[in-house]
Amino acid sequence: MEAVEILKQNLAIEPDLQSFIDFVLKSVNRLGGNTFAASIALLGLLEKLRQDKAGLGRPITVKLLLRGQHLFAQWGQSEQVKIISLNELPRPELVAELHAVLENSVALVDPEILLQRNIDMLRHFDESRANAERELELLQQSLRRRQNELLETMRQAETDALTGLLNRRAFDVKLKQIFLHTMRQKDSPISLLFFDLDHFKEINDEFGHQFGDAYLNKMASALREIIRENVDFAFRFGGDEFAVVIFADYPHACGKAKQVLDRMEGKVSVGITSINRSTSDELTLEEFIHRADNALYEAKHRGRGRAVVDVCKSSLNGNCPFPCPENERSEVSSLRPNEQGEVSSLRPNEQGEVSSLRPNERGEVSGLRPMEP
Repeated sequence: MEAVEILKQNLAIEPDLQSFIDFVLKSVNRLGGNTFAASIALLGLLEKLRQDKAGLGRPITVKLLLRGQHLFAQWGQSEQVKIISLNELPRPELVAELHAVLENSVALVDPEILLQRNIDMLRHFDESRANAERELELLQQSLRRRQNELLETMRQAETDALTGLLNRRAFDVKLKQIFLHTMRQKDSPISLLFFDLDHFKEINDEFGHQFGDAYLNKMASALREIIRENVDFAFRFGGDEFAVVIFADYPHACGKAKQVLDRMEGKVSVGITSINRSTSDELTLEEFIHRADNALYEAKHRGRGRAVVDVCKSSLNGNCPFPCPENERSEVSSLRPNEQGEVSSLRPNEQGEVSSLRPNERGEVSGLRPMEP
């Protein structure tokens, strides 16, 4: 049987609770029920309502319902308290009349009670808003902590544990982003430098891993000195292999290679390649990396301890000779430190080109002179 609503009232303050109890007792009496038994049940109802913060400024809506011969109170999603069972089923006309009387009584509540209710409800809303703001601030603090933890986790995942440089994973991600942007815009040249510590295995075997680790950190420190923080990037692939990406063309990259050779006493091989406005639009990332790798191989092949530049302007398809013909690429090679550990300077002409770098019959490049001590 469907329940019939006799009374619905918001219990915002304590006087609302008292008036609701009074209305329930009047309803029991009007319906012919036992008011004494109902009073006992209402004590338990009051306790449950107060547990749910009724009468403390929070507007809780409570209904008095009649289902058949059973009278009960209901609020929230599922809270119900039985008040009394009537001896006989009340007439529908009586129930309708009782509902109208109680509805009118609720509407004519004492103005002082209405004023107090509004004051308490306003206080409740202010407290609720303050609580919500505190909870929101706590959530934001928690979110910031989690974001910082995530950033730290990502940083660690991209960092070489020994040297603190970026690792191979970071190299793959960042180089792809930089390459695609540069090939699309070509508003700023970039250079890729590959470094390989000469005879590192022998050094590690002779002096031990502790010395080898210190040697790797020395190399990492040398690379940090040649890059601009938050602009260029230095990486360690693992072992004795390193890389640098700088936002500059190859003459500037050669100067950076010279600094590293000086710092490492000429015991590093360097391969360099660049992208500038004259670079073919057909160049791929794989070809770009392959050029730097080829230049590094050539530096080792020519005796190590030097830097070689590959700025071949043709599309590298595996058949591009090394060195390229002079009209297809400029090459800067054989950056050998002199007896004082210095490397010869490279000065571009008025067109920004490095001239007089022609290989002789033995494949060596002339035109590079040691600086005066």
